[in-house]
Amino acid sequence: MAIANDNQDKVNLSDDESPLGAFAALVAVQLFYGTLPVAGKVVLEHIPALALVGFRVGITAAVLVIFQTARGRVWLPNKGDYGRFAVLCVFGVLLNQYLFIGGLALTRASNASILAVTIPIFTLIISVMFRYEKLFWLKVVGVALAAAGVIFLIDPRNASFDSATTQGDIMMVLNSLAFGIYVAVSKDIISRNGPFRSMMWVFIFSSIVAVPVGAFSLSTVDLARIPASVWTLIAYIGIGATAAPYLLNAYAVTRVKPSTVAIFIYLQPVIGVILAVIFLKEQMGASFILASLLVFAGLFLATRRNAAARVAEGRTK
Repeated sequence: MAIANDNQDKVNLSDDESPLGAFAALVAVQLFYGTLPVAGKVVLEHIPALALVGFRVGITAAVLVIFQTARGRVWLPNKGDYGRFAVLCVFGVLLNQYLFIGGLALTRASNASILAVTIPIFTLIISVMFRYEKLFWLKVVGVALAAAGVIFLIDPRNASFDSATTQGDIMMVLNSLAFGIYVAVSKDIISRNGPFRSMMWVFIFSSIVAVPVGAFSLSTVDLARIPASVWTLIAYIGIGATAAPYLLNAYAVTRVKPSTVAIFIYLQPVIGVILAVIFLKEQMGASFILASLLVFAGLFLATRRNAAARVAEGRTK
């Protein structure tokens, strides 16, 4: 796997496009996902995890179908793309969510947080293997710095990688691999069909599996006893913590490299600590500041090639 020289980097941006919009979208994605653990914890006290996945997928699919029908942009110009979106849904939604839920039940939360740093690594490797992008030393250093910041923030001493958690740990790594494949290979087809129409079909195909499985898991639940506030949270999770971040991710992946989309995942634990300080009055120590500096330095190094390549490309025209 060869590492390219910096001056060979090319980014698919037109003269009037800037990666700043994609970066803002990716920060918003982490903010939306950052609210999921709190909202999800409340909901899971009332319904099974498989039902929550079914609600997330079903609500998102319904919202996008209504929206795209109103726009008159439902069907795909290339019939072969239906099958491609069906494959994408397996990696980006079904395997991603089911492996995460199943793995989390069999391992520690700290293990899951540390293993999540493999998502950008898998994305970068797959993108390079399939020639979606070239590998640069600057990006490698950026990913490594950001991963080190997340590991330092979480503290590996809180994890316990032993035989009791092996199955769950493997599932979490496979979850990272599945999502890495999805991010790496989705760029071309989403660019061709647009983020809204693309995500609509990804979730339509996902709902064929997730909604019936979720409905079956609800068979033992007395729905009448679920408070209205929980149903409100379910709606929020479906729209705010699922539809919105998937759409923003899809928008971003058409404008920056797949590995750039993935590395922003490293902001999630940083945002989580900041939210805990604001809303839960927790203390922010020196270790958090150092970890945050490592994450932001890594993000800067891993993403600065986009801006540099755009300037260089502009000079050659």
